[in-house]
Amino acid sequence: MKRREVPVENAVGMQLAHDMTRIVPGEFKGRQFRRGHIIREEDIPVLLDMGKRHIYILELDDGELHEDDAAIRMARAIAGRGVRLSDVEEGKVVLKADREGMLWVDARRVTAMNSIDEIAIATRLPFQHVTVGTSLASVRPIPLVIAEEKVRAIEVIARGAHRRSIVDVLPYRPQKVHLVTTGSEILSGRIEDRFGPVLREKLAAYGIRDVEQTLVGDDPDAIAGEIARVVADGATLVLVTGGMSVDPDDRSPAAIRRAATEVVTHGIPMIPGSMMMLAYRGHAAIFGLPGAVIHDPITAFDKLLPRVLAGLRVRRRDIAVLGIGGWLNA
Repeated sequence: MKRREVPVENAVGMQLAHDMTRIVPGEFKGRQFRRGHIIREEDIPVLLDMGKRHIYILELDDGELHEDDAAIRMARAIAGRGVRLSDVEEGKVVLKADREGMLWVDARRVTAMNSIDEIAIATRLPFQHVTVGTSLASVRPIPLVIAEEKVRAIEVIARGAHRRSIVDVLPYRPQKVHLVTTGSEILSGRIEDRFGPVLREKLAAYGIRDVEQTLVGDDPDAIAGEIARVVADGATLVLVTGGMSVDPDDRSPAAIRRAATEVVTHGIPMIPGSMMMLAYRGHAAIFGLPGAVIHDPITAFDKLLPRVLAGLRVRRRDIAVLGIGGWLNA
């Protein structure tokens, strides 16, 4: 690369080699001049106010890429079908959700990409619910001019992701949801069920509004039998509410174990919601939900629900890592 510095006072008629950012504290931060802008006489005071005493005139060598071109190529390499790209600005491309669903990030490959010198790829935490337009990640090279071989390395790593793209939004699958509400106090009418309204509101945020519910009391055989019945009737997601503590009258965990073909975990390394249980009966997911779901806006249930709705089979190894960042209380 040949790079020549020209004093701004002598730069009228010359072309900017990169975007220029202007910052006015408390008022403005953004692109003041776009790459390719032809400098005019009236731009000189603005450039000086921005602290720019010189501009660059660039001539790239073979095997070099301008930051804008590098950012576009890298963003295209890692973006999935549920992602759209912003315009390149200041050497950066932002990946945005093009549909509602769960954010997928191939963390291992993103780490490998960021291990390449002068590459910066930043993403949101994966497995969370996102809506259309949500910013998911940004991609940029650090220098103004970068070796093309580094960008090619990003493209090679991205092509190694066989099943999914590096960053994508997985759409939610259609669900038939059934609430199995335990507790003799609710079955008898002594206490009003509080789980149902909370869960219906949570599920509505994912577009799920058709939710069936049955009351079964505390008998483990009745709870297990109802789980088996609703799954046989087509339920894909069963939410067993209450009875998840260590009290002798709390029978839900034993009933879920009896009904399940696979128990993933009873206990999540997250607060609140650590007493939650997750199991499967065939392909149907079964959550055992503790009382924290009623009282706390965000619990372990909210963190795992997007994965289940997106059709990801949750394994024990997926649970173990949740303790890092698992303190959800404010």
